Amino acid sequence: MKRLITLFSMIACCWPMSAQPASRSNPRFERIDAHAHVFNTAPEFAALLEWLNLRILNICVVDKHDPGFEEVEPQHAKALEVFRATHGRAAWCSTFDPQDWESPGFAKGIILKLNKTFDDGAVAVKIYKSIGMELKSKDGKYLMPDNAVFTPILDDIAARHKTLYAHIAEPTSAWQPLDPASPDYSYYKGNPDWHMYLHPERPSKETIIAARDRMVKAHPRVKVVGCHLGSLERDVNEIARRFDLYPNLAVDTAARIPYLMLQPRDKVIAFLTRYQDRVLYATDLEWMPNDKAEEAVKHWESEYERDWKFFATDESVEYHGHQYRGLALPEPILRKLYRDNAVRWVPGILGKSTIIRFGLS
Repeated sequence: MKRLITLFSMIACCWPMSAQPASRSNPRFERIDAHAHVFNTAPEFAALLEWLNLRILNICVVDKHDPGFEEVEPQHAKALEVFRATHGRAAWCSTFDPQDWESPGFAKGIILKLNKTFDDGAVAVKIYKSIGMELKSKDGKYLMPDNAVFTPILDDIAARHKTLYAHIAEPTSAWQPLDPASPDYSYYKGNPDWHMYLHPERPSKETIIAARDRMVKAHPRVKVVGCHLGSLERDVNEIARRFDLYPNLAVDTAARIPYLMLQPRDKVIAFLTRYQDRVLYATDLEWMPNDKAEEAVKHWESEYERDWKFFATDESVEYHGHQYRGLALPEPILRKLYRDNAVRWVPGILGKSTIIRFGLS
């Protein structure tokens, strides 16, 4: 208890009084951020989760272009450390490197490695946009998410009652010229490897999404969370269409909440009401090894407060110099968005072994 009080004191020291959590950013129920990246065991992070009554899903991912995410094993080891340092509040999602997908025994080797992460507590597996956007076979064909090489891996994920996090494709702006008004302008300006407009020889977004949809359909026993609004960020009707077709599909909001702000308010409210069991609140926030705790704490709290204000109130929310009216969702929907859906779609995220099957309460 003395140590916990000390940690709370550390948080208070680096939080100006004006920025300390208000009721609108610290609701009565525990929240889950279902998509974040934390590879730092700073005690301030554990204290932040306690302070905000928050859990996260800590996601590992292989991105050869992003320092800190190039290799699998160091991420798995650090995610397990963070899980322990937060007393289970930071559940974790493992991943695998598909680089050698044409090698003999690839799937068998990946299954062995993933099962080791499951034994270590991983509750999900992430696949990344390099599948569809970057990796090619020896004869020059792009590796797509519905490739048969993934079938035994997906079958094993289903058998182990784990969840597949699928970051497949990117926002439409990746295939367009840079636009300073786009929510993704800074990212593609700084990451030309993923700015598909500069690589016209690569597959179209429509081709990649179609392959993702075929994968979801072909594996109905796999719970699939489409990261970043399932890369269908510009129109919730497109997400709704997939929800109607694929009962095993959900999406998270990671790094795409501004796209909800940009759509008609009534349309987004209707979508989140009708599909209130299919959307998981998420941010894509990071806390990396060299990040300063004081700055990280302020940034995380600011993001959570802005998001809660947007979803829970009808107050004005500022983004990129523009004002957007909050959605004022009722508390039952907020509870699903912020907690219950993550519990249902990611079994074990609370540290329990309960398996929730589709169609069962």
